[in-house]
Amino acid sequence: MKSEVFVGRVYDQPTDRQATRVLVDRLWPRGLTKARAALDEWCKQVAPSSDLRTWYGHVPERFEEFRRRYEAELAHGEQATSFAHLRDLAGKRPLELLTASKDVAISEAAVLADLLNDK
Repeated sequence: MKSEVFVGRVYDQPTDRQATRVLVDRLWPRGLTKARAALDEWCKQVAPSSDLRTWYGHVPERFEEFRRRYEAELAHGEQATSFAHLRDLAGKRPLELLTASKDVAISEAAVLADLLNDK
């Protein structure tokens, strides 16, 4: 049985969904303490490559191309292994993928959640 996978901002207060909280950004969020983040895990290996992240720059018009390139990255190497780990976590209980991005709907967390929810 697969659980719900959803996204959130790491700066927001934890929800009461009893979800596993995983940060999926490559870089630690500015100004955030580990205690305040209240994470179960930091899975930075699943994040987009630095080159892809820099190219994308969270420009909304680039999101679909970012999604395509990021999905291609997730098929290989360390990112593929980390993505499989997230899939395993999602099979056990709800999973909250966290990012520091201001607009989570166009973040790597949204791409990961869609893939894990088979959308």
